Amino acid sequence: MKPLTIDFLYLDLKTCERCMATDDTLQEALAELAAVLSTLGYSVQVNKVNITTPELAEQYRFLSSPTIRVNGLDILGNITENDCCCCGDICGDDVECRTFVYDGVTYEQPPKAMVLDGILRAIYGLIPANNDPYELPDNLKRFFAGRGRKIKLHMDR
Repeated sequence: MKPLTIDFLYLDLKTCERCMATDDTLQEALAELAAVLSTLGYSVQVNKVNITTPELAEQYRFLSSPTIRVNGLDILGNITENDCCCCGDICGDDVECRTFVYDGVTYEQPPKAMVLDGILRAIYGLIPANNDPYELPDNLKRFFAGRGRKIKLHMDR
């Protein structure tokens, strides 16, 4: 069987509505594609990766939350972001999380059709690789710094 590795990269699955909804959408899309992928000879491995530190973000070249990659390719298109109150609450600072533009409409969680299309486009080699040099985005620097301060305050109590 041919390997199909799907990495779901996220900041939070307990509070962030975008991350939780994207996780659900990915699971629904994979359930719908299961028979097709099996028929095409793919063995699917899903890795959920909670990006908890700047070091993990750098290791995964993480640009924005949430992200779905198929065999290393980001299937959710160009990165656009807007204010995410959930992640802002987690870190105590203003944070922007990923939005998703599909068929000219912007969503705060990717529609299932976008995820299905992205998986198939990745399989058929229609998504270009991103070889740009990586630098931790300022947005993620604020998130990790703020969350670190909140954790420290909580531990000092």
